[in-house]
Amino acid sequence: MTEFDVLVVGDANPDLLLRGDVRPRFGQEEQLLTAADLVLGGSAAITAVGCAKLGLRTALLAAVGDDVFGALVREQVTAAGVRLMPVAAGGVPTGVTVILSEPDDRAMLTLPGTITALRHGDLTDMLIQSTRHVHMSALYLQPALASGLAGAFKRVRDLGRTTSLDTNWDPSGAWASVNDILEHTDVFLPNAAELLAVTGAATPDAAAAELVRTGTTVVMKDGARGARAWWPGGECAAPGVTVEVVDTTGAGDSFNAGFLAARLVGHDLPESLRWATTAGSLSTRAAGGTAAQATLADLSG
Repeated sequence: MTEFDVLVVGDANPDLLLRGDVRPRFGQEEQLLTAADLVLGGSAAITAVGCAKLGLRTALLAAVGDDVFGALVREQVTAAGVRLMPVAAGGVPTGVTVILSEPDDRAMLTLPGTITALRHGDLTDMLIQSTRHVHMSALYLQPALASGLAGAFKRVRDLGRTTSLDTNWDPSGAWASVNDILEHTDVFLPNAAELLAVTGAATPDAAAAELVRTGTTVVMKDGARGARAWWPGGECAAPGVTVEVVDTTGAGDSFNAGFLAARLVGHDLPESLRWATTAGSLSTRAAGGTAAQATLADLSG
């Protein structure tokens, strides 16, 4: 019996979420906001909390500083039932993201701080053996982790565990190392733009076919349209759920949590995709990535 169902690896930091008149106008113009919330952020942290809310025994491997932002991360992650496996950051301040949120879009300004401190060697064999599944988030915000993740994921699979990856967007546009990592990835969880960028294909179907040939299951988030999945031998789609959207921050991470929870309790891919689209949609009902995340009661109906 393993200690955890899922070990999430990646970023954990606060998000300062601003709403209202958020498009900056320089020249010392003062603008008025309608809301400002300091909430738990980081794709990995939001995914981990979502998994815990759906009943998974969840651990989070992340670098967090010894400062007020780090204290917020530790408090909120622990309160959600996630076991934090902290990595020493060597005095580096905890990262933070400022999110300028509009109803249909958002802009993000990130101070990397401790986000870049995680190394692939921090994913030890002991940690791998403690869990059934390893999920990695925000690959390109963590270059020291990304450079050795292919080897780390190979160790995960050699030890009989499964893997999943959500790269998020690569700000450099290079998408370095991703093909090597995907060779050892059971489930790839991009959005539509990321899927096309990774492969260079003209359509999601062509991109997915290229990856599925290597044995990877591709689960593509497609915004309000829902999601699609392709795997060796099949494909399916699921619609999104109509809700009154307050903020889309972290919706993709909550989607990941829904998918992982369904798969790890034994559901097939179509049902897992339904859980994922529902979890992603429901998370947009409140500000921040974790405030309105789905529970098992929301998904099992």
